[in-house]
Amino acid sequence: MLFTKDHEWVALDGDVATVGITRFAAEQLGDVVYVELPEVGRRVARGEGFAVVESVKAASDVYAPLSGEVIAVNGALAGAPDTVNADAEGAGWFAKLRVSDPAEFEGLMDKPAYDALIAEG
Repeated sequence: MLFTKDHEWVALDGDVATVGITRFAAEQLGDVVYVELPEVGRRVARGEGFAVVESVKAASDVYAPLSGEVIAVNGALAGAPDTVNADAEGAGWFAKLRVSDPAEFEGLMDKPAYDALIAEG
């Protein structure tokens, strides 16, 4: 699992990246009440807002950590957005992207680097 400075996580399987928000981000948001997911087939650029997560505290954009095409979304979040709080880095995933530029992987952080980013807070 790799991470972004914007608190998204990415799990890679070949050219498919599963994307969600980190446990830290979910904790900062508080109780998630709604998740707006991108449409399947949408092409996104790295850094582009492609989903929205709303909590009792705020609404936040979720940014595409990699460029590509949305090939699946986690429809279960529509009826159970609190899954993001319960398992942010697992069952609370948002979307799967078919990555168009593997070189963008280089811009992602490993767990120790992400933990250091959080610690700097």
